[in-house]
Amino acid sequence: MDSTAARDYSLTGENSNVAVDLGLAEGAWFRPPVDPDRLAELQRRTNGRALVELGLWLGLLGGTGLAAVQLWPSTWAIPVLLIYGAFYGGSADARWHEMGHNTAFKSQWINDAVYRLSSFMLWREATVWRWSHDRHHTDTIVVGRDMEIAFQRPTSRRQVAKTFSGIGALAFWPRIWLHAKGQRDAEVEAFMPESEWPAVHREARLYMAIQVAVVAVCLMLWSPLPLLLVGLPTVYGMWLMVFFGITQHAGLQENVLDHRLNTRTVYMNPVFRFLYLNMNYHIEHHMFPTVPYYNLPALHLEVKQYLPEPLPNTAAAYREVLGAMHAQRLDSNFELDRAVPDVPTADRQRISIAGNGPVAVRNGDTVWASTLGLAVGRVRRIDVGADSYALFRLGDTEYAVTSGYCTHGQAHLADGVVLDCSTVECPKHNGQFDVRSGQPVRRPVSVALTTYPTELSDDGRNIRFQPG
Repeated sequence: MDSTAARDYSLTGENSNVAVDLGLAEGAWFRPPVDPDRLAELQRRTNGRALVELGLWLGLLGGTGLAAVQLWPSTWAIPVLLIYGAFYGGSADARWHEMGHNTAFKSQWINDAVYRLSSFMLWREATVWRWSHDRHHTDTIVVGRDMEIAFQRPTSRRQVAKTFSGIGALAFWPRIWLHAKGQRDAEVEAFMPESEWPAVHREARLYMAIQVAVVAVCLMLWSPLPLLLVGLPTVYGMWLMVFFGITQHAGLQENVLDHRLNTRTVYMNPVFRFLYLNMNYHIEHHMFPTVPYYNLPALHLEVKQYLPEPLPNTAAAYREVLGAMHAQRLDSNFELDRAVPDVPTADRQRISIAGNGPVAVRNGDTVWASTLGLAVGRVRRIDVGADSYALFRLGDTEYAVTSGYCTHGQAHLADGVVLDCSTVECPKHNGQFDVRSGQPVRRPVSVALTTYPTELSDDGRNIRFQPG
């Protein structure tokens, strides 16, 4: 095989089948151990911090946009528009990302509203990219499975320049146009459930209608300014998104089930961290996507002993990335190797944060499990032989037991987060289940959990259920 030949990264090619055959699809990933109580603190969401930072971003966006309007058509409008574009087509990416995970705000409707706004600002169809990003977290940098491998091997200088220029954003429109006509493309069909296609078509038509209306206003005013404020910033402001995004995975290993080998953490200054919403702690984010962005620095302190040495700054990250890209132009099989600390007490492929939990006792068809130390709003892993369950405490005397693993992939729900004493969020891709009924309540999960009736012992120290 030619070591300089381009790889097939498509989701419909042969590599998709290879990934499945090798067990890389929906695989079991390494996670470092974190104290369950500390993790619960880090997973807590709040509206206050996120609202302040959202308001600051919107204020900067609106302020620079208004300044550009006031200065137009003088040449002074050009540098102001470039700053506006960076907030619009660049920093919007971080808002799109965090709101897509539904972790930034405690109030889910705010997450969804900002996600939809930023999706349009980036010309990303909201429903398509929700599912695409779920796949990215499920199969991170797995060739033939992950549609979000931005820098494919071998990466040419021309490709990097084109990506930074923002011209690549125009490639979204053929797909939007196809979906607006009610048609489908095979790449999206590879991960999109049938039930979501009506929403995809509606969103594509809305995007088309908005951009046509903006062009119409330009013609009415005989001025390009409306398009420079809504639409084109996606192109001329994309450089900032690429500036940050290239540091995430480029040059690292493909087809591994350890985020320490395919993802990069980089120390950045406070301004960069605001614009990027702390996604420079990218290994930590991929390992614990249920942790909101404002808690990632604290999470980093909890797990850094298990991670490769972070790069000290953005310049160091670029030296590493560009060096790897140069090597991959000569040999597409080249990839950076990371020195990762050994975790002798852990399975390299996966560690349950909850450990093995208390040992349950089986008496015939009945399982007795301890409730001691399980706080309201928390979940515990219960292992009975080769079978595993999740025990939830929903109130002082209310408990629920479900099957232990997410029905979407190899992630144990005891590693997730319980929301409002009613819903559990998967630790891998933020899918959610109602713990009482087992029913899916947030994509990408679609298959219900098995639930088991429970009975609390008279002294409240044990819960009884029948696995069946």
